[in-house]
Amino acid sequence: MNVIVILAAILFLLMVMIGGKKGARSFIALFLNFGVLFLTIILMTDPHINPIVLTLLSSAVICSITLFYINGGNVKTVTAFISAMLTIVLLLFFIMAVTKHTSIQGFGEEELGDIGIFTLFVGVDFVKVTAAMIIMGTIGAITDVAISITSPMREIHSHNPSMNRKDLYKFGLSIGRDILGTNTNTLFFAFFGSYLALIIWFKDLSYSAEKIVNSKVFSAEAVTILCAGIGIGLIIPVTSWITAYFLAKQNKR
Repeated sequence: MNVIVILAAILFLLMVMIGGKKGARSFIALFLNFGVLFLTIILMTDPHINPIVLTLLSSAVICSITLFYINGGNVKTVTAFISAMLTIVLLLFFIMAVTKHTSIQGFGEEELGDIGIFTLFVGVDFVKVTAAMIIMGTIGAITDVAISITSPMREIHSHNPSMNRKDLYKFGLSIGRDILGTNTNTLFFAFFGSYLALIIWFKDLSYSAEKIVNSKVFSAEAVTILCAGIGIGLIIPVTSWITAYFLAKQNKR
């Protein structure tokens, strides 16, 4: 516990020293978002609450905290919020279809040993829960890409107000291409880094490559990474178009 407090204090000091007031707000936003996630998980266990609706609501709250609480209300945060929510809605229904088709919901055989003494009839739709889990794992990256595109687009528009919508859109896409690879790799290593112990376990159990790929635990992780990558790729043109539309409309006014 003391180590966690020390690490949190170091993080807070670094964020305040580098980011000032915005860094302090970013640190507070971490705990606010954690609270939203924790509450979402608790409410998701209620069979009377639809996990999809709950995920959309919690995603909107998390996006609002990340964008408006840290950066304030302006054109870049509004367009980033709209872009992120639109992408999340499109991605959520796509993920539901993929999850149902690949049957990655629920628990794999490697996980049943620890929960075998409990009943699995909990009255929860695990397809929806799995789709919600994937969205929760990608919402941070989606929001990050959205604000990373809208911020420079707004900056270049302020220096060159005569830029038309098409040029602004192309500029947003060029920014998106620069950050697409790095964000995708970040997701890849973050997810697989957290499952490194599982991969070592597969090796100790002498799993063949075919059995590893077809195991539910590995397949669920692979689908999560690929869906997150699709979300990052999807939000780039969505954010570029919406931001270009808002900035061009602002010019006419």
